[in-house]
Amino acid sequence: MISNKARYAFRALLAIAAAPEGEATTSAEVARRYAIPHKFLEQILLDLRKAGILESKRGKSGGYVMLRPADTVSFGEVLRIFEGPLAPLPCLSRQSYRRCEDCVSETHCEIRKEFGRAYDASRAVLDTRTIGDALADAADRAPSRREDRRAG
Repeated sequence: MISNKARYAFRALLAIAAAPEGEATTSAEVARRYAIPHKFLEQILLDLRKAGILESKRGKSGGYVMLRPADTVSFGEVLRIFEGPLAPLPCLSRQSYRRCEDCVSETHCEIRKEFGRAYDASRAVLDTRTIGDALADAADRAPSRREDRRAG
């Protein structure tokens, strides 16, 4: 399960990335839209800025904009910022590898093999799917204006 902090980070990124290019989105706007505590959101946005994903703009039309294109920001990258390593076992982690304390042989460990398969599959999705992909999928699912008029 991911934390509220990571979930809010994804919501904020999707909102900011969906704004017209160059148009800043305020933290207050995102907080209000998604019912996120404003001070908590500010900390999340600061972490995303420090990670080089967002840029903050000051002034009357200030707020946050994407520093990098949305299609270069993977779900895995963002998740690691807020959750740390994604591996379910320390012996599977690429960034924080640690041999399991009770391990006799990593090569013959059935637990490591099974969790390794699951980890490889989830990592493949998280590291290839981007914020841009999610926005494109949402746009594809949105009903067209013509469909909205027919439904109404």
